[in-house]
Amino acid sequence: MIENRNVQARILLVDDEPTNLRVLRHVLQDHYKLSFARSGQDALKLVEKEDIDLILLDVMMPNMTGLEVCTHLKNNPDTADIPVIFVTALKESDDEEKGFELGAVDYITKPIIPSLVLARVKNHLSLIRAATLELAHIDLIQRLARAAEYKDNETGLHVQRMSRYTKELALAYGYDEDSAHDLMQAAPMHDIGKIGIPDKILLKPGPLTEEEFEIMKSHATIGAQILSDPSSRLVELAHMVAISHHEKWDGSGYPYSLSGTDIPLEGRLVAITDVFDALTSTRPYKEAWSVEDAMDQIMSQSGKHFDPDLPPLMQQILPKLLAIKAEYS
Repeated sequence: MIENRNVQARILLVDDEPTNLRVLRHVLQDHYKLSFARSGQDALKLVEKEDIDLILLDVMMPNMTGLEVCTHLKNNPDTADIPVIFVTALKESDDEEKGFELGAVDYITKPIIPSLVLARVKNHLSLIRAATLELAHIDLIQRLARAAEYKDNETGLHVQRMSRYTKELALAYGYDEDSAHDLMQAAPMHDIGKIGIPDKILLKPGPLTEEEFEIMKSHATIGAQILSDPSSRLVELAHMVAISHHEKWDGSGYPYSLSGTDIPLEGRLVAITDVFDALTSTRPYKEAWSVEDAMDQIMSQSGKHFDPDLPPLMQQILPKLLAIKAEYS
């Protein structure tokens, strides 16, 4: 027999009036699993025992108000992410404002309209599922990136460092926080194509022959093929980074010999952070350079290998990069 995996969300209904709980139960019981609490104290005890996906919380309750319950929930790391919708007869704008300040996601006023309750509950649960899916997507991308990185870096920390370097550099360049964060999530995929490079070349302790280097260079196009036809913005960014992070400002890079601003900005940003980490890390073919020597090399390649706007920014944010390097050493 095939197990049914259509697991319903569990909603906690909190109200000191039994009549109100009965009304909400009638509206929601055919769609979700329900738990009930008639006081703020009982609600807080219950969330410690059960996995609650959403809370419908009355505001005006004796002993502990809904606002106080919400404050306790948001101050506890274990419950802070549970969405709270206030259900209240209060309509004053300052009460709503206070609730949103405390972390509530919505308000429903009494007497409730069943269709409205169902719509808002469904909407917020959909947002939860979307956020969970995004986290799973990011987690899978990072694990796939580490699978490639473990081939030539036993700790796999290169992708952790360079992706965070990339975020800091993007912020310094003028990216907003969300865009810089997206690039940080995509950057670990820059070398995914190394999965297709033979270990005897990837791990060779000495210089590569010309033929071996041509094979090594193919990791950019292999990575682009793995990430082709992206269905999400994150994979689209990863595809762009994989195919362009070895292009050089003067046109001497690969695989397409792009130059200047024809190279996607995302590729230019990853190119310089990737080199910085490579220079300052031990590899099978070299010892780690000092940070000073690495930065001297990067500055000397301004306008040659690197976008000339980027090395000075790297110098400006160097203390942040060193903090990342220490944390992920």
